[in-house]
Amino acid sequence: MLLLLVGVLVLLLAPRFRRPGPRGARAGGTLLVTGVSPRPDAVGEQFVTIAGVINGPTVNEHPVHRQLAVDVAQWPVVGQQFPVVYSPNNPDNWNFAPAEPPPGQDQDYPW
Repeated sequence: MLLLLVGVLVLLLAPRFRRPGPRGARAGGTLLVTGVSPRPDAVGEQFVTIAGVINGPTVNEHPVHRQLAVDVAQWPVVGQQFPVVYSPNNPDNWNFAPAEPPPGQDQDYPW
């Protein structure tokens, strides 16, 4: 019984002591919007589908697409560029790059 309890404890605590390796590494790049769904007449947040290509240190013109909610006042346009981060092993796994913290604000402790 004690051996089983120790085994469960090791399984729960092992991920805390692992160092993040290349598996968690992200590459930075740029998304060039090549297609966007029509802007609706509604106001507020609406769904938009964007298509584009990612250029970065490990990819060149990799085609991607995504559907997301965007305020109509901030509707993307063809030719617009966005900073993105992506997995070097799978560039289809991408997200918009986080916004830079204001000058003088510590990134780890935003309060």
